[in-house]
Amino acid sequence: MLPPSAFSSSWRCDRHGVVAPLHLFASASPEAIDMVRRLTHVPMWLPAPMPVGWSVTGLGYAGDDRSGARATLVACSGPAPLGGPADLLLVAEEPGVGLGAGYAGIDGPDPGPQLEEQRAGIVRTQGHPTALWPISGVSDRCAVVGEAAGLWLWAILWPAPAGYLLAEDLRLNDLREGTPGDLPVGPTSPRLRR
Repeated sequence: MLPPSAFSSSWRCDRHGVVAPLHLFASASPEAIDMVRRLTHVPMWLPAPMPVGWSVTGLGYAGDDRSGARATLVACSGPAPLGGPADLLLVAEEPGVGLGAGYAGIDGPDPGPQLEEQRAGIVRTQGHPTALWPISGVSDRCAVVGEAAGLWLWAILWPAPAGYLLAEDLRLNDLREGTPGDLPVGPTSPRLRR
């Protein structure tokens, strides 16, 4: 990735062209949440209430000082519905950013031919039903995408059977509306990468 220079005011990738740089935080501290809240106009989705035994294990955004955060990332970890540990990444982004697609393991910035026609389920975003569709061609994770508030909503879960979490009446609230006082924070998720 090439930073802005005298020839271009944008971050650039040799493969993808102009990109929004990714910023990850070592901890989902209240200070980090407040910083992203000030930078973004896209939601910061968080399960509310958190599933039993789950905690927030990462936070990030894609964007720069000029355009602000064009995508947000909230990572959570806890016990999978069928046993063992699981990781969940929730990404909200403007079309064309590509953060969710990158974590879902697909080419291109938005869901395309990998989007399946059979709906995977429904979550509630700020009380509104939001349909999610599975992404085909990924086997080591469960990746689904939908549209909430005119933006992409991605949910990526590891391992793939952890996708059953989406069948548990998952409700998502926007951290921009406020941070729960009892927000459980855990060690940084190994799924976060630059």
